[in-house]
Amino acid sequence: MGRIFEVRKASMFARYDRMAKQFSRIGKDINIAVKAGGPDPDNNPALRRAMQNAKGVNMPKDKVEAAIKRAMGKDTSDYEEILYEGYAPHGVAILVETATDNPVRTVAKVRAVFNKCNGSLGTQNSVSFQFNKMGVFKLDPEGLDPEEMELELIDYGLEEMGEGTDDDGNERIVIRVPFSEFGTMQSALEEKGLEVKSSELEWIPMNMVEVTGEAEEEVLKLIAKMEEEEDVQKVFHNLA
Repeated sequence: MGRIFEVRKASMFARYDRMAKQFSRIGKDINIAVKAGGPDPDNNPALRRAMQNAKGVNMPKDKVEAAIKRAMGKDTSDYEEILYEGYAPHGVAILVETATDNPVRTVAKVRAVFNKCNGSLGTQNSVSFQFNKMGVFKLDPEGLDPEEMELELIDYGLEEMGEGTDDDGNERIVIRVPFSEFGTMQSALEEKGLEVKSSELEWIPMNMVEVTGEAEEEVLKLIAKMEEEEDVQKVFHNLA
């Protein structure tokens, strides 16, 4: 089992800034999951996934419970998930996942970041065709036999498995499945009692763009600025 290809993070927030961003992102995921499927995680796979990810970033249990209660209230915001597509300088493709209660505000902010950083906001499907949407699961490797796991999980949609890391640099076993097999793999891992540290839907680039020096810094600046926006959940790119 070799090291799996991972799109590197462009920005490195200070610990507490990064934690606040993670909590905010997961809070919105919980809101969307509860409003779509109810507050019972046993009957709501999306909520189970959000709670699993909350645990993975050490989000306090009381904050998770508070987010679920807020989502059940009638006066809370309804978040809409919107994917924006565009290009950074030097032809690097960018996908921006957002969760927003005000799409007009969000598209204005996303466009502003592209414009200020010499990029351009594209139209729907102008960039996403260069990526595959996949389910990505990360597990603690301690006590696991990767070769045995790989054989067990092939029947549940496993497409790739390898070594990787989480956002804090901890070693992880990374499992990837096609988007359509996400629920199947989630159920299989739960049934086998394997502790998943995080599970996400990610856009994996099919081809990479190599830029260096000042050109690379320009691209990284745009990605970092985009990640700092409040409505932005995740940023994906094909920078090598």
